[in-house]
Amino acid sequence: MTTKPQAASHSGDRTVEMSPLARWMRRNALQIGIFFIAILIWLVFVIFANGAFLSAPIYNSFMSTTPFFALMALPLTLLVIAKDIDLSFPSIMAWGMVLYSTVFALTGSTFLGLLACLAAGILAGWLNGWIVVKVGIPSLVATLGTSFFWAGVVLVLQSGSGRSLVAAKGSVIDIALTGRIEIGQVQIPMQFVWTIIIAVVMWLLLNRHRFGAHVYLVGDNQESARLMGVNADRVRIMCFVLVGMVAAFAGLVQSLELSYFWPTMGQGGGTLLQTLASVFLGGTSVFGGTGTIFGTFVGAFIIGSINAGVVAMNISGFWTQLVYGLIIVVSVGLQTVLSRRLR
Repeated sequence: MTTKPQAASHSGDRTVEMSPLARWMRRNALQIGIFFIAILIWLVFVIFANGAFLSAPIYNSFMSTTPFFALMALPLTLLVIAKDIDLSFPSIMAWGMVLYSTVFALTGSTFLGLLACLAAGILAGWLNGWIVVKVGIPSLVATLGTSFFWAGVVLVLQSGSGRSLVAAKGSVIDIALTGRIEIGQVQIPMQFVWTIIIAVVMWLLLNRHRFGAHVYLVGDNQESARLMGVNADRVRIMCFVLVGMVAAFAGLVQSLELSYFWPTMGQGGGTLLQTLASVFLGGTSVFGGTGTIFGTFVGAFIIGSINAGVVAMNISGFWTQLVYGLIIVVSVGLQTVLSRRLR
């Protein structure tokens, strides 16, 4: 005798079929949340900023300056997802430029200078990872220490003096990193193009490569990741290396754009705070295991637009920090609520 399947009488026994759209929204709740926040903030600036956000020059400015910290926020997202943090990247920017300017002065080759700069960033990132993973010092403390260390190395080697990079202007590397692509009234800086390129590479690493899956696993539960055969130590060190390499690259881009290298580059606090704000505003959890590259990318341009938006709205620049904090707290709160509803 066959038994006819009975309809579940309790909601806990029912299998709820989700539509493809609902499944997509659930998977991409973080990205939807930050995109919604970005549109909302943009509309506020468009309405109250006296038309400034409807003109091309302000977007040319965003694309020129936002990459200075957005570049570093992208690999930092992977590190935070892996449940670590790096506070030394502003000092690594300057450390990489010491190697670049020294090699360029000795050889006259911007290409060899670029390789030396990237090697310096990789070395600093590896050292951070080794101290955190192998020695066992918490990443917050370790990278705070190495931040002072690299800043000190730069000041000692440079004797506190900067270096002009005018001689590098017009070189292939300079044009490739800081040139302009003109489309009508819009000038697209190459640093913006590189930000997109690095964002795509980091997105592919995080979402289409085994390394990205390991990053999420390590950030969610390191012991479980080890039981599943993931080399958690190597994953964490590689995340630090990525941050160091891209930080050195970002320092080179910024210095070539300004045609000068200051040994105190990144030490004012703005670079550190803007980069961290981009990561956390983009939805990456400080507790690890959660985050997206798209969210960080959008979050960086929200942060980059705030100062210009405040000034364009005829509000004193002294209010900028207050608005930074308000937008970050409110945005993350709204994003969290929206993400819960979508899930």
